[in-house]
Amino acid sequence: MEELIKAIVFPLVDDHTHVMIEKQEESDHVTYILVVDKKDMGKVIGRHGQVAEAVRTIVSAVGSAGGVPTRFLIRE
Repeated sequence: MEELIKAIVFPLVDDHTHVMIEKQEESDHVTYILVVDKKDMGKVIGRHGQVAEAVRTIVSAVGSAGGVPTRFLIRE
């Protein structure tokens, strides 16, 4: 899943060195937290949150297909 998120996010950001993905596993779900540089935050979120929502949809669908409810958060 981390590779999928990187494949989606890397073309959007200018500073690849500050892209990190944290994985938090709970008993009933998995949460992936994307950390990007402050100047790239707008590119990852997109206009009216469209890019962020699209990434959330993809991550959730792939996780659900694997049988694990999955969440996606963005943090600077």
